[in-house]
Amino acid sequence: MDSLFAKADAIRPVAKRRKLDQDGGSHAKKGKPKATVDDKTLHSVAPHTGLPKSLRPTSPPPENAKTYSHIPNPKLRQKLERESAHAARAKQLVKDAELLLEEEAGGIQVEGEMERTWRVSQDEVVKASGQEAARGRKEFLLDFGPYRLRYTRNGRHLAIVGKKGHVATFDWQTGTMHAELQLQETCRDITFLHDHSHYAVAQKKYAFIYDKDGVELHKLKSHIEPTRLEFLPYHWLLASIGNTGYLKYQDTSTGQLVVEHRTKLGACRTMTQNIHNAVIHLGHQNGTVTLWTPNLPHPAVQLLAHLGPVTGLSVDPSTGGRYMATSGQDGLVKVWDCRNWKGAVRTWNARAGGGEVEWSQRGALAVASGGTVNIYTKPTIQQPFNRVTPPPLYITHPIPHRPLTSLRFAPFHDILTIGHAAGLSSILVPGSGEPNFDSSEADPFENKKARREREVKALLDKIQPDAITLDPEFIGSLAPEPKLVTAVTEDKKGEIPFARLPRMERLRVAGKADLTEDVSDEEEEGDGEKKEGEGKMSKAEKEKKKMRGRNKTLKRYLRKQRKNVIDPRAVAVRAKLEKQQEERQKAKAAARGEGEDKKPSALDRFKRRS
Repeated sequence: MDSLFAKADAIRPVAKRRKLDQDGGSHAKKGKPKATVDDKTLHSVAPHTGLPKSLRPTSPPPENAKTYSHIPNPKLRQKLERESAHAARAKQLVKDAELLLEEEAGGIQVEGEMERTWRVSQDEVVKASGQEAARGRKEFLLDFGPYRLRYTRNGRHLAIVGKKGHVATFDWQTGTMHAELQLQETCRDITFLHDHSHYAVAQKKYAFIYDKDGVELHKLKSHIEPTRLEFLPYHWLLASIGNTGYLKYQDTSTGQLVVEHRTKLGACRTMTQNIHNAVIHLGHQNGTVTLWTPNLPHPAVQLLAHLGPVTGLSVDPSTGGRYMATSGQDGLVKVWDCRNWKGAVRTWNARAGGGEVEWSQRGALAVASGGTVNIYTKPTIQQPFNRVTPPPLYITHPIPHRPLTSLRFAPFHDILTIGHAAGLSSILVPGSGEPNFDSSEADPFENKKARREREVKALLDKIQPDAITLDPEFIGSLAPEPKLVTAVTEDKKGEIPFARLPRMERLRVAGKADLTEDVSDEEEEGDGEKKEGEGKMSKAEKEKKKMRGRNKTLKRYLRKQRKNVIDPRAVAVRAKLEKQQEERQKAKAAARGEGEDKKPSALDRFKRRS
């Protein structure tokens, strides 16, 4: 107890704070400033609060912002004007940000008029380049070719696959090997997924997904005998095409098979994607090129590009996916304008037949034909030209190892890597790579933490497959006013567009309606005649009247025999129907006593025929 009392004596009462007069009375000490009250609640709430958006000061909208004064709904009009002003400000900020891009693209300049850039060899380019750029000129001699390859989006890592089963992924700048496999079966293609930590391989029977260490993670049994693979980074979709002729989309974030399309054009060995709108381009054995989206069961665009099998296909990323290059076994290389498909912009004959084609980030086009790789630059390859004449050549490089099976430009580097029967060859193409990179989009110098953050953000910003269209600006835009109008409402105030008309009305407008299906007004009137004084019809009688005349044997026969051509049998049946209808009308008129059939007379021949 004594110890408890001692502890109690040690506890002193809390000192009460004396209130000071606001006027600085006698209790306040002179010569000292007045103490300020620290409101912790105010400081804890203030950083997390703000004015409503409607009360915040805003800058005036840009001059080029689109206005929607024709929209009567004020809420919708304000929303659209706000979005257009935001888009205009974003474009203006992008132009301002271009001033901060210090790096410039390279190139080859000749001194005299008689000199040509294609005469410059790779040895001369390596000597004239810097030490870091010269490291890109490499030769890999491998025994399991021919090889195909793929770079990551930031251009740092490289994945290669040989037809006989050799698979390897590595950092080509530092020479660090991630994984090397010998699958001992036929492999046709390889692609990275969202980053270098996962990649997919198109093997003999199925497609497989491996991690960075070469461990098999997934066996995609739905992808049967795949020949080409593509990964859509913004949608997290793995697309494959194979010998079965089915285009399949696999969601790599959920593992579900989104959709599969039957191309009906046989086996396909050429595929690429348009990074601007995520549309898949396929080249087929009959020379056609088809464009596919997950939300359409048929191709969005189908054109006959070549008179033989399509061997190469690529889309220009420098122009927002506006131009597409194709090559075929007919020996032609064609450049197409994806905004209209009226014809090829430019066509020329490739040396030793057509092969692989590939666009670079700056719009340089590489064409592998025979044992030579030729590079062409803008703007000559995108200018319309009627003659079948090759554009001016920029660089050419001979490779003795045939066949040349793959072409890939390294992102953000002036390097072109060629896959062939004896391995890989990397050549320098000055001016082909983008000199400035966006670290939030693809950072060549990202570390492990930045890669994880980017992966999580990409998953949160994942776009649904239904949003893939030929025109990516279609989503969020206003529907155009209907042009074809064929019906007017009863109050004469509004018009019904063609798409909202009933089926029979649309067939009548298009001239495809079979009028024998319609029941005439006289027939309906005769079938549904009601005696005076009976009152309104019941629901059962209305249903009976509604179906009357719709299910007769003769009309069922006509519906089955309906065609868009003139059929003698259908004409005879229609004539029989008209004759029966005339007889019924005459019988009704005779029953009402309106007129009787007169006997023929000899004087009828002198009557005037109306």
